[in-house]
Parts: sequence; structure tokens; C-alpha cells
Amino acid sequence: MTAPSQTTPQAPDVAPMTEREAQLARVPFFDGLTREALSLIANATAEESHALGTKIFQYGDPGDKLFIILEGKVRISREVAGMGEEALAVLGPGEVFGEMSLIDEVPRSADARVHERCRLLVITKDAFDDLLFLHKDLAFEVLWNCVRILSSRLRETNEKLTFLTTSQKF
Repeated sequence: MTAPSQTTPQAPDVAPMTEREAQLARVPFFDGLTREALSLIANATAEESHALGTKIFQYGDPGDKLFIILEGKVRISREVAGMGEEALAVLGPGEVFGEMSLIDEVPRSADARVHERCRLLVITKDAFDDLLFLHKDLAFEVLWNCVRILSSRLRETNEKLTFLTTSQKF
């Protein structure tokens, strides 16, 4: 007589994360999002590649896209009368730009130029609005992360202004 075979419980099949979901999971803008949320966002993105020096958008353009840097660098800058281009930030992989215009629907507040050949994930304003409207929990998490990032950028700006103000007094 043979002993009955023992079966071990099978773990539920969990599909591995797609490359796009994994890319989004590494972006602080999407910190804390569930796998389902990352999948929803991944389905709303497209990929773009840009060569060095390409202007992605310029000051005053309508804000119709949010950008996520996968590879390379993007320079955010403004033209200052009599001085030329003033770089406000150089952003790298995992960083997001263009989000302000999606939230406040005001034209672009700066230029975005490719500082180093880059690959970007792009979410259009329409796709972003649809996601947030249809998925309220996702909207809460994404917008809360956006508030944190914008708050951090404001603190950095305050530090720079304080430094400039105090250094010009001496």
C-alpha cells in the first residue's frame, strides 16, 4: 500500500510587475501606491525619447502633460531679461515635472529642455483627470504625494531666496 501523497497549498498566482509598473514604483510621486494603482497609471502612460537640447515645453505653453524621467536629465529654466537662461533645476531619473499645470490649469511657468538625452513617461491631462475622477482613492494618494513634492520644492526655493538675500547684504 502506498502512502497518500501530501499536497502543499499553492500560493495564488501573482503576475510579475510589468516593466512600466516597476518604473512607476521607483518614482517618489507614486510612493505608497498599490500594485493595482500602479497598473492603472501604467496603462495611461506613453513613452517619449528626446535628444540633447530639445525643448519639451516652454514658458506660457498650455499644461497638457505630466512627465516622468526614466533616463537622462531635464533642465527647468526661465529666460531672464538681460541675463539669459536661468536654470531653476536639473532633474534626473525618477523625478516628475509638468505636474503644476495639470493641477492648477495655468500655462507653463518655465521652460523644460533636455539637458542629457532622455526617455520620459508621459501622462496627458485628459488621462490624468480621468484616472483621478474614476478612482478617488488613487486621486487622494497621488495628490497627497504631489503636495509633499511641491512643499519640498517650495522649501528649497525659500532656502535659495534666504541665501541670496543674506549674501547680497554683505
